[in-house]
Amino acid sequence: MCGILGSIDFPIDNRLLDLIKHRGPDRQSYFEDTTGKHKISFAHARLSIIDLSDAGNQPMASEDGNYYIIFNGEIYNHLKLRDSLKFKSFKGHSDTETILYYLIENGIESVNDFNGIFAFAFYDKRKKTVFLARDRYGVKPLYYYKDSKKIIFSSEIRPLKKVIDPSMDTDSLNLLLNLRYCPSPSTLYKGINKLRPGHYAKINLTRDDLNISFSPYISGYGDKLDMGFSDAVKRYGELFEDAVKNQLMSDVEVGILLSGGVDSALVANIASKNLPYKLKAYTVGFDSSFSVNELKLAHETANYFGLDHKIVKIDSNDFFDIFHECSRIVEEPLATTSFIPMYYLSKLASKDVKVVLTGQGADESLGGYTRYQCELYKKKYSNTLLKIVSGIINISGTKKNKLRVASRAFSENNEIERFINLYSNFTPKEVTRLTGSSDIPSAKYINYFYNLLNCKSMNSSAEKMMALDLHMNLSDDLLMYTDKITMNFSMECRTPLLDLPLVNFIMRLPESYKIEIGQSKIIHKQYAKSVLPQSIIDRPKYGFQSPTDIWFRKDKGRIRDVLLCSNNTLLQYLDKKEIENILNLHQKGFNKEKQIFLLLSLSDWCNSMNE
Repeated sequence: MCGILGSIDFPIDNRLLDLIKHRGPDRQSYFEDTTGKHKISFAHARLSIIDLSDAGNQPMASEDGNYYIIFNGEIYNHLKLRDSLKFKSFKGHSDTETILYYLIENGIESVNDFNGIFAFAFYDKRKKTVFLARDRYGVKPLYYYKDSKKIIFSSEIRPLKKVIDPSMDTDSLNLLLNLRYCPSPSTLYKGINKLRPGHYAKINLTRDDLNISFSPYISGYGDKLDMGFSDAVKRYGELFEDAVKNQLMSDVEVGILLSGGVDSALVANIASKNLPYKLKAYTVGFDSSFSVNELKLAHETANYFGLDHKIVKIDSNDFFDIFHECSRIVEEPLATTSFIPMYYLSKLASKDVKVVLTGQGADESLGGYTRYQCELYKKKYSNTLLKIVSGIINISGTKKNKLRVASRAFSENNEIERFINLYSNFTPKEVTRLTGSSDIPSAKYINYFYNLLNCKSMNSSAEKMMALDLHMNLSDDLLMYTDKITMNFSMECRTPLLDLPLVNFIMRLPESYKIEIGQSKIIHKQYAKSVLPQSIIDRPKYGFQSPTDIWFRKDKGRIRDVLLCSNNTLLQYLDKKEIENILNLHQKGFNKEKQIFLLLSLSDWCNSMNE
C-alpha cells in the first residue's frame, strides 16, 4: 500500500513526492527514462506491508529492464496468479512483483484477473506505452491532469494542484450539489480528473503529441444463478470466509474498524479465528447526548469474540476543530458527515497497526439502503396509487427527508431520473436557486455505467441501482474518503465485502435472496445466524453516521458565521439568500444536515483552493 506519482514530460521532484509521503513513509524513490521525445518519470512512496525487504521496493523493474511499475494496493490472489506464470525467477514474495510479470505475459486486459484493490502505472519500454489502471470498485483513487505538453498522475490531488493554477469547474459544481459527490472522471478542479473504477488508460508515446485513451475492463455480471436458498446461503458463507481470509494477507499486524452492526461483526469473527494474535478492534462514539451511539454495541461484540477493543469519543467541539483538516485530507467536498468520525477512528487505530479491515461495501450489493425499498414499491404498486401517496406526503408538509425523497421518486417514471431523485442532495430546483444554472449533467454520468454494466438486461430497477452504486457513489464517496483519511495516517483499509468472487456471486443471486419489501441483506443475515449470537443480529441498523442534525441546530451561530461571512469565497458561486433559507429550514425541524455539511465542505474547499 503506497502512494504513486508519475508524469510524462514533466519533472517529478522531492517537493511533489513529499506531498504524498504520508501514504508511504517507509521509502520514497524515483525512476526516469526517455523514449523518443518523451520523458517518463515514476515516483513511489512505500508503506511496507507485503515483503518488507528491498525486493518489494518500487518503482520496480523487470529482469530485462524493459518494463516498470508503480503500484498502490493489494492483490489478494497474487500467489495463484504467480503460479500460472512462465517466469519463475522472483526476487521476493510481493504482489507487486507478481503483477509486473503477469502484465508482461498477459497484457493490460489481464487486469480483469486481479482480485484486490489497486491503482498502478505500468511502463512498456519496448512498445513505448504507459498504462494506468484502477480497481473495479474504486477502492484506490487515481487522479490525472493532461494538457498539450504534459500528463501528470497521482494517488492524490495535492501534487497536481502544485503544477497547475487551480480553479473551480462550475459544471462539476452543479453535479456535486445534486449527487453529493463528483462521480469519476470529474472533480471540482478544472482540468483534474480521476480514472473511472474498472478502467485503464493507455498513453501512447510513439507520437510527438501526447495521446491518452480510456477503456473499461468490466462489464455486466451475467445470468442469474439457479440455486436454492439454503445452498446459496452455504455458498455465501464459504465465499465470505474466503474473502476475509484472503484479506488477512500481510507481513504486519492487521486490525479492524468495528461498528455495532452485523457487517463488521462477521468480519471480526472470521479474522479473529484466522490470526495468530489477538485482533485489535477500534470504535468511534459520541457524547452521551446522542442516542445513536454504537460504543456499547461494539464493546459487546468485542467481548464476545475476545478482541482487544479500543475506543475514542468525540463531541461537537471535536467535530468543528478538525473540520478544516479533514477537508484538506479528503480533497474533494462531500455531503457525507461520517468522514469526521473516520478521522478520529483512523488516528486511534494507526497508533497500533498499518492495516485495518472494515465492513464497508455490504449495503450496495445486498440492498441495505432505504432507496432500494422505494424501487421495490415502484415495481409492486401502480403509478396511480404511488402518485396519490406522493401527493399526500407533499400535502402533509412532512419534515422527514426520506419521505420527501420518496415522494419525488414515486411520481417519476423515467428510471434514470428517478434514481437521481433518490440520490439527490439538492434537488434540481434547489441547485438552480443556489447557482443560477439549471444545467446538471447527472444523467450523463449515470447512463455511462448503466450501459456499461448492461443494466437494461436486469429485471429489477432496485438491482440496477445497486449495481450503479457499487461502481459510482461507493467509489467516489465512501471509499474515497476512507482511503484518503486512513492513508493520511499511513494505514491501509481493506474491504472484504468487496472481494471479487463474493461480489460476483451476490450480484448473480435472485433479487429475493437479497431484498424484499421491508427486508434487506437477506442472505447475509441468514448466514450471520450460523456464526453470530441473535443479540448481534437483531440490532437496528445505524450506519456510520454523526450527530450533525443535533449539532447543526445547537451550533447554528457558528455555522452561520462560516457560511454567511461576507468574505467567504463560496458566496462568489452560491446565492447567499438560498444558503440562509437552508439554514432556517434546518432550525425549523427539516433535516438539512447533509446539505449543510456539503456547504461547509464546499466553503472550506473554496477558501483553501490554492493552498
